[in-house]
Amino acid sequence: MSEGERLQKTLARAGFGSRRVCEILIAEGRVTIDGRTAELGNRVDPEQQVICVDGAMAPTAQNTVYYLLNKPDGVVTTASDPQGRPTVLELVESSVRIFPVGRLDMNTEGLLILTNDGRLAHLLTHPSSGIAKEYLVRVEGDPSPAAIRRLREGVELEDGVTSPAQVSRVSDGLLRIVIHEGRNRLVRRMCGAVGHDVTRLVRTRIGPIQDATLTPGSCRQLSLMEVRRLMEAVGLTDEMASTMPS
Repeated sequence: MSEGERLQKTLARAGFGSRRVCEILIAEGRVTIDGRTAELGNRVDPEQQVICVDGAMAPTAQNTVYYLLNKPDGVVTTASDPQGRPTVLELVESSVRIFPVGRLDMNTEGLLILTNDGRLAHLLTHPSSGIAKEYLVRVEGDPSPAAIRRLREGVELEDGVTSPAQVSRVSDGLLRIVIHEGRNRLVRRMCGAVGHDVTRLVRTRIGPIQDATLTPGSCRQLSLMEVRRLMEAVGLTDEMASTMPS
């Protein structure tokens, strides 16, 4: 490939180290381009080609951004709101157009990813991905061991039985729930089905991503390692990359 940017320059800009370090990664056969092992001297189009390091897709496109927001109560997860309510996009300063990955209800708080990487967003929200989402859940009353067991095993809802969930009691009326489904208002409906309505709901983890230091209403860019872990979590490995168009 005679046109494009030198591969080691692309990798260095993405945070994999100096150009010399990136040349070593290439020489060791740890880098692929569209599923093929890269060689020193390769040139790439980082906006179009799938570049992986150690099997994980590298976020090398110059205009691709990834943000983590701690959504506060009362903010809607949309680009704009006809009722004039504050939106998550108003809380993130970005030079490029971004969109939220998935949704949090207006009164649900916690972690939300925003990006312009449509492929990663699609895989994170696709039902087959099974990405774990962890919540701290304040409920009315104090669920009994039997109620917690029902939440763990699955409860009957109007749109079907829920999949098994990880549920633990943190303190009186406070649960930690981990689900792998993306159904609308699922945690609220699960708890309501066992007789304990939710009074506060906070998402504390999305797959491998968590940050207990991020205050409500604040955001930050995901680190290179965090982006790579997200990509690994949804299966964006060399094997998948080789089937994707460049």
